[in-house]
Amino acid sequence: MGFMFFYYLPDSNISQLSVLNTRSLVYIYYFSILNKTIEMGKLLNVSLLIGFIVLLTGCNDNKSAKVDQNNKVEKHIPEWTKKAIWYQIFVERFRNGDKTNDPTIDDIKGFSFDKSPDNWKTTSWSHDWYKQDKWEENTGKDFYYTAQWRRYGGDLQGVIDKLDYLQELGVTALFFNPINDSPSLHKYDSRNYRHIDRNFGPDPKGDKKIIDSEDPSDPSTWKFTATDKLFLQLIKEVHNRGMRIIIDYSWNHTGVTFWAWEDVLKNQEKSEYADWYMINKFNDTKTEVNEFDYDGWANVETLPELKKISVKDRKHGYPYEGNIAKGPKQHIFNVTKRWLDPYNNGDLSSGIDGYRLDVADQIPMQFWRDWKKFVKSINPNAYLVGEIWWAEWPDKLMDPLPYLQGDVFDATMHYQWFKPARQLFANADSGYKISEFVAVLNNIYKGYDAETPYIQMNMASGHDSPRLSTSIANNNKYKYQSKPTEGDNYFVFNPDKENWNKVKLFLIHQYTFIGAPHIWNGDEMGMWGADDPDERKPLTWDDLKFDDEEYNYKQEKLERNYKVEFNSELFSFYKKLIKIRKRNEELSLGDIKFEIVEDDNKVLVYSRTFNNKTIYVAFNLSDKEQIVNLDFKSEYLDLITDKKFSSEIKLQPNSGMILR
Repeated sequence: MGFMFFYYLPDSNISQLSVLNTRSLVYIYYFSILNKTIEMGKLLNVSLLIGFIVLLTGCNDNKSAKVDQNNKVEKHIPEWTKKAIWYQIFVERFRNGDKTNDPTIDDIKGFSFDKSPDNWKTTSWSHDWYKQDKWEENTGKDFYYTAQWRRYGGDLQGVIDKLDYLQELGVTALFFNPINDSPSLHKYDSRNYRHIDRNFGPDPKGDKKIIDSEDPSDPSTWKFTATDKLFLQLIKEVHNRGMRIIIDYSWNHTGVTFWAWEDVLKNQEKSEYADWYMINKFNDTKTEVNEFDYDGWANVETLPELKKISVKDRKHGYPYEGNIAKGPKQHIFNVTKRWLDPYNNGDLSSGIDGYRLDVADQIPMQFWRDWKKFVKSINPNAYLVGEIWWAEWPDKLMDPLPYLQGDVFDATMHYQWFKPARQLFANADSGYKISEFVAVLNNIYKGYDAETPYIQMNMASGHDSPRLSTSIANNNKYKYQSKPTEGDNYFVFNPDKENWNKVKLFLIHQYTFIGAPHIWNGDEMGMWGADDPDERKPLTWDDLKFDDEEYNYKQEKLERNYKVEFNSELFSFYKKLIKIRKRNEELSLGDIKFEIVEDDNKVLVYSRTFNNKTIYVAFNLSDKEQIVNLDFKSEYLDLITDKKFSSEIKLQPNSGMILR
């Protein structure tokens, strides 16, 4: 079993496709067809020409980046990831299970250099999203400023309370946004790496005392706080349910309340941590001006970057050689082991199952090689997935291949799959013909080895992009002008029936295609929201009563209200698709073959085959009924509706089927 490349059969319509195991034969075929066509004086099939051009030029040209290829290691694929159903949890907005640990204004100091708002308080979970509280109004600032100051009180107890819900949905693997101790809502500005955020557990004040009693540079002094212990309990609960768990870290930067950074600020070049950060100039105490200057990630002053060394040929959007300085690197390794093997006894069941790595392209490749070897020496089945996103925003995604050679990551977050899939199913960014979509997918997957496609994290939305429903409802470029402040016509409320149907068609594709499906928490509830921070609303649990959305981001009353509630029908649809995927190994492990690709009729059919069993997935993206003749078996069962069909299948307008 392995992933197989697609190619067009000679002397056939583009709708007839088969599979091939070597890329070279694809080129040979195209050149032979091109020569034959020229000799006969015939016009090339447009779709054939598209495929030929795509194969020759490729949609990614980052492969020429200078990356050391002498450090490759044998790939070890964590087999459990092939059948994973991922669910991403943003703890602060997931569920408030313990109101006694809600953040205070002192807990969040340091995420911003601005003065704290007067009379600040946590925001009610069911509050109208765009309507400002009194303390927000008193700042005189707009919604998108004050939204960053909001805290809703989500915590680990809230996650534990909803594990039954996640299990009922069918989730098998949890991916947590950063939960390290931090003053921000997103937790990428670490106060420290080694502890779980104090407001996610039962005793924030007691946790602070424990943290302050330690020597942060000496792991032998580290203790477990009450929140740490609750997290370890959560890991145990997750594993007892047969589920996995990974957590998110940014090894690229810390926050300004991080203990090492505070020492640098106090002692400047005399600090023992002075070589931990990208510092351009220390302050000269003999002058009245503060000359202290440093690099912050993306020029954000509250996110000072850890020091990179031995850097070669660095260019944004491309991998580059180098490492992280010795001091922070060793600290990162110590923290890494802490959560993989918490009791330092080799009992991996008590630890996490891997890491998601934020802004991974900002960190040098040699660090990643060293770090992966270290991780795999502790847990060979740990899953390492990197965020490899933009080469040139908003038009060009990075090439993930340099990170998937076996020496860096097991997988990447697969934006490269989502972007063309959205163009097809949402008719976004000028849309795609069916054949163009197939050609682009061919190009994306042709460089992967046989195993990698199956463990890529196929995410449709997340904490840094619009929710799936909102992304589908707007036909702009992916993640471009994706907020009401950026696009005059960007729609941010409950999509209409037509767009919800597009969401369902997209989901049918996501749960039947190669790669592990991913859910951003709340998408399955029918939530909507634009880009950051609108995709980070508190989750709409069905046992809570929410205010209608009556205001827009300008604080103006809307012409109509939008009812905010749990979408039970959509939840059931997610649940059904997950059950179908889990019950049919072909959808997780099977080879793929495009069977029918019809531009005129807007029909796409592909098959997934494993152990001599095949499932067909059929889409009609037109406004007319289409007849599809598979000619393979006499009878088929649509696993979505449980309806039976003959080999001649009637596809209703804008519909999809999963056929056995």
